[in-house]
Amino acid sequence: MSLSKGRIAAIVLVAIVTGVWLGMYVQPAVGGDNVYEQVKKFSDVLAMAVKTYVDDVDTQKLTEAAIRGMLDELDPHSVYIPAKDMERVEEEFKGSFEGIGIEFDIISDTITIVSPITGGPSEALGILAGDKIVRINDTSSVGMSRSDVPKKLRGQKGTVVKIHIKRSGEKELLAFEITRDKIPLNSVDAYFIIDGTDIGYITANRFSSTTHDEIVSAARTLRSLGMKKLLLDLRSNPGGYLDQAYRIADEFIADGHKIVYTKGRVSEFDEDLWSTPSGELEDIPLVVLINGGSASASEIVSGAIQDLDRGIVVGETSFGKGLVQRQYPLSDGSAYRLTISKYYTPSGRLIQRPYDDKSKYYRGEGRVEGEDGENIEHGKDVKVDDVSGKPKFKTSGGRTVYGGGGITPDYIVKADTIGMLARKLRAKNLFWKTADLIMKERGRELRQTYSASMPKYLKDFSITDSDIAKLKQFAAQDSIEWKQDEYKMDEDFLKTVIKAYIGRFLYNNNGYTAVILTMDNQARKAMQLFPEAKKIAGLK
Repeated sequence: MSLSKGRIAAIVLVAIVTGVWLGMYVQPAVGGDNVYEQVKKFSDVLAMAVKTYVDDVDTQKLTEAAIRGMLDELDPHSVYIPAKDMERVEEEFKGSFEGIGIEFDIISDTITIVSPITGGPSEALGILAGDKIVRINDTSSVGMSRSDVPKKLRGQKGTVVKIHIKRSGEKELLAFEITRDKIPLNSVDAYFIIDGTDIGYITANRFSSTTHDEIVSAARTLRSLGMKKLLLDLRSNPGGYLDQAYRIADEFIADGHKIVYTKGRVSEFDEDLWSTPSGELEDIPLVVLINGGSASASEIVSGAIQDLDRGIVVGETSFGKGLVQRQYPLSDGSAYRLTISKYYTPSGRLIQRPYDDKSKYYRGEGRVEGEDGENIEHGKDVKVDDVSGKPKFKTSGGRTVYGGGGITPDYIVKADTIGMLARKLRAKNLFWKTADLIMKERGRELRQTYSASMPKYLKDFSITDSDIAKLKQFAAQDSIEWKQDEYKMDEDFLKTVIKAYIGRFLYNNNGYTAVILTMDNQARKAMQLFPEAKKIAGLK
């Protein structure tokens, strides 16, 4: 997570040279051990290993292991990033790459398009979700590994790649010559008006450099379609750039409020970020969805909305990450992230959980889940024997909230659970396989009937018994025992997920997500809470 734009600090980097001596002397920034002596100790050990160890020594491997071990002594989020992983990391957070513009998976040894990326050349040529790439530049791509696919399909903007596609309902292979282009890596997975309502829905999977612009653009589109309320879904969003979280929260919050502030051991990392008068969404009723996978930047947004009484937070307690990292490059193309400060919500809360035992930290211990139901005054944030141990704070409207354990929702709604049969079927990707088979058999008919109207699909299409028979057959092929009582317990779930995958074939991620929301108990409850959201925010 980085600080806001315009605050690039001058940092003294300690460079460890993988040789027998170092030509650098570094004094510590703030007291403590003599850094030079400690670096010399490492250099002496490495030099002796190179000189006398029984086998040849890989100095790069040893140095990287030392860096990892050093950072591991700090906190869970100070980490080393090898050079081989940097391209992927930078793409994810810069929000773009150059290629043909598809999301793909390997299904039964074949490259299968999960979704063409909006705005990319594949979408422009009419390539569809569910299409299977069987040849790349006249060479078979069946059996290609997941890691090799990007090497074949990505490339410099303006270059051309030829692919052959097998499409459901088409007898012949379809050939496409695709000119590679700059492809946006969208952090907004889906946005639409929830059918039969005036509620807009936006879901984001991370906070990259483009997330603010994506959310604002989506909100503008939804407003033009009649949105009067907004459900912002940050569930399982692990975070990203701090400045993006700040800018997104600023769109909802009136001028003159502190949204987030940071404090570090070094004062140059201290920063207060205040709302501006330019927010486009200050007047819209807002509900934010979170869960245990909502971390970091997601918690900055939901914490600001909660502390400033701007809306309602619904779902399950968030992850509890209140540390800010900055990424520093190293000379060989690798990098490391170092925690440089802590962030605090507007009321002064530090929501970071204890991390002395990192295994417990990663398991989510220290989060108070609470029981389902209303939690406006946050009495469910603390256990009976823990009331004095968690620091108390007040929202702008005077409600009590607590620090030290993530963001606890104003309404706690636990996620639905599924039975053993459904879990086994999902683990084998059989819902997708069933949807794919349905599209093979009657995909052309489904596109003709429903492609022009997602609401019609949501209302009229249903999974039949013969469709379930296909799923049952796939289960038998994978030696999954089909117990009728287990099927009956999860029948609605099974049918909904298959329908959702067909929805993705027809409407990309919007279709999948819109169907899933129809059985999402957290989203259904959130949709009922807009009167409360308006009341807390003082909106008319």
